[in-house]
Amino acid sequence: MNSPTTTLNNGVTMPLLGLGVYAPQHNSEVQQAVEAALELGCRLIDTAAAYGNEGEVALALAASGVARDEVFITTKVWNDDQGYESTLRAFDRSLNLLQLDVVDLYLIHWPTSEHRLDTWRALEKLYADGRVRAIGVSNYYPAHLDELLEIATVTPAVNQIECSPYCYRPDVMAYCSAKGIQVEGYAPLVRGIKQHDPRLVAIAEKYGKSTYQVLVRWSLQHGVVTIPKSVKKERIAHNFDVLDFELSPDDFELMNTFYDNTRIATDPADID
Repeated sequence: MNSPTTTLNNGVTMPLLGLGVYAPQHNSEVQQAVEAALELGCRLIDTAAAYGNEGEVALALAASGVARDEVFITTKVWNDDQGYESTLRAFDRSLNLLQLDVVDLYLIHWPTSEHRLDTWRALEKLYADGRVRAIGVSNYYPAHLDELLEIATVTPAVNQIECSPYCYRPDVMAYCSAKGIQVEGYAPLVRGIKQHDPRLVAIAEKYGKSTYQVLVRWSLQHGVVTIPKSVKKERIAHNFDVLDFELSPDDFELMNTFYDNTRIATDPADID
């Protein structure tokens, strides 16, 4: 896999296609999943403190033989650790578990805490100190970003949100684009809930691809960094086999109409 890339607002290059490793029932399989992804050419790994598998990611990186500077590693500060000093401590823990000197991208996982602005100040400190190459947020909608940008001296490089045709928020994407914030989408496969949607099946058959591959392709064509999740090597390879076709403008626009607010995670609009 030779993944396309995007350039973040601070000049850092980030792969557009990567592996998400949220696997609460399968953390014992995360190391082999990351090793498989790296072997397949994947160069973006997305983890988080809350996933409980930063150590497995570290073991996979060490075992892979892939040079550290070739792999883009993202992790996130969890809600319970928000606040200035506690975020700095949480980052140290993550860095230690990941066995890294620098994290490529550090995100605020959710805008749930009353301390979220202090959390952002901590991320700016880590960025200024060169301990992270880029900083950003996750599950932020425009109201949360408006609040953040009132105090930020660094514009978030990335906003990671749930993104599929069924959870497509063009307003959020347009907002981020206007501010120079790269959108990253999680749960692009909707955990299989929509794999038998007849409209999606019809499009997939047209291209000789699976519905999962069509969902990943749709996300990539929006310019969204896309991180499908799996711990199975064959499934990971399947999810990455999306660079040899392109959805037609008509099919792409049709998929943009599939929105029905099907979500895997909490709706950020419900967070004050």
